[in-house]
Amino acid sequence: MKNRDIKITTEHPELDVNHIARVIVRKGLKPVEAKRSISLRVDAEVLAWFQAQGPGYQTRMNAVLKAFKDASL
Repeated sequence: MKNRDIKITTEHPELDVNHIARVIVRKGLKPVEAKRSISLRVDAEVLAWFQAQGPGYQTRMNAVLKAFKDASL
């Protein structure tokens, strides 16, 4: 189906973020815990390497730290 084939009506309105969030809550899925902002000192070369990987470098840094935590259990 192409976008031009979609008919928006009052019975079937355009999807919005709030609608999606309500569905997730109703289905019982747990929302992802909010991340906390911290100040962290890392070596300049480490930061440069993560940043060179492109957008989302902070998310990747978090994933590496989380993997280390999980492996340490």
